[in-house]
Amino acid sequence: MLGTQFTQGSPSWIDLGSPDTGAAAAFYGAVFGWNFESAGPDAGGYGFFRQDGMIVGALGPLTEKDAHSAWTVYFQTSDADRTAKAAADAGGTVRVPAFDVMEAGRMACLTDPGGAEFAVWQPSAVRGLERTSSTHTLVWAELHVADPESVLGFYRTLFGWRWAEMEAPGMAYRVISTADGDQEDASFGGAAELQGPTPHWVPYFAVEDADAIARSAQGNGGSVVMPAADIPDVGRIAWLADPFGATFAVLKPEPMG
Repeated sequence: MLGTQFTQGSPSWIDLGSPDTGAAAAFYGAVFGWNFESAGPDAGGYGFFRQDGMIVGALGPLTEKDAHSAWTVYFQTSDADRTAKAAADAGGTVRVPAFDVMEAGRMACLTDPGGAEFAVWQPSAVRGLERTSSTHTLVWAELHVADPESVLGFYRTLFGWRWAEMEAPGMAYRVISTADGDQEDASFGGAAELQGPTPHWVPYFAVEDADAIARSAQGNGGSVVMPAADIPDVGRIAWLADPFGATFAVLKPEPMG
C-alpha cells in the first residue's frame, strides 16, 4: 500500500499542470474538499493542495512547450541526475534536466520509452506528500502504454521495480512494487495496455462513493471518462477529467477481509 515512508522508486509527489490554476483549484476544492495554498511569491504560481493542513498534491501553471493539462506522478530517487542519465541510456527522454527546486529538493522531468511522462524527486526540505491512502488522497498510480512489459523493464532499470500479473476483466494487469520488502506490501500501482490515444500515468484517489464523486465532477465542469464500475477484488472505480482535460481516477476500495 502506498504510504508516506517513501523509498527508492515509490510515488512520492503528484502535481497538476493547468492553464487556469484558479479554476482548477476551485474544481478540486469542490470535488475533494482540498484547500489550495500558494508556495509563495517566488514559486511562479505553484502551490499545494491541502487536506486538514496536510499536503496531498500540488498545482501550477503549464511550463513546458506544447504542454496540456495533466497530472504528473513523481517517483523518489536518491540522485535525480543519475536517474535522468539512466533514463536516457535506457531509451527514455529527458524533457527537463535535473534542477534544484529552491531548498525543497531536486527534480527532473522524463518520458519513458512507451511515451508516458513522469518525474523524479530527490528530496531535501520537502520529503513528499504528507498524506496518502486515505479518503480523497493518492492511493494508486497506474501506467497505460502499448507494451507494458517492455516499459516496465525500463523502470526496473531505474528503480528496481518488481511486478506480478493478476486477473483483471478483459486485460492483462501487472501490479507494481518497489524493490524492497514483501512484494504485496510494497505494491503501489499497476500497468495495463493502452486504452486510449495517449500513453500516460493515471493517479487514483481514494473515495467513499465513486458514483457521487463522478456526479460532483460533472456538476463542477468536469467529465466522466469511464463510468463507475465494480472491479472484482479491487473495488469500484471511475475515470474522470477536470474542466481542462486532466485525467484522474477514483477508487472506493473493496473492504479488506
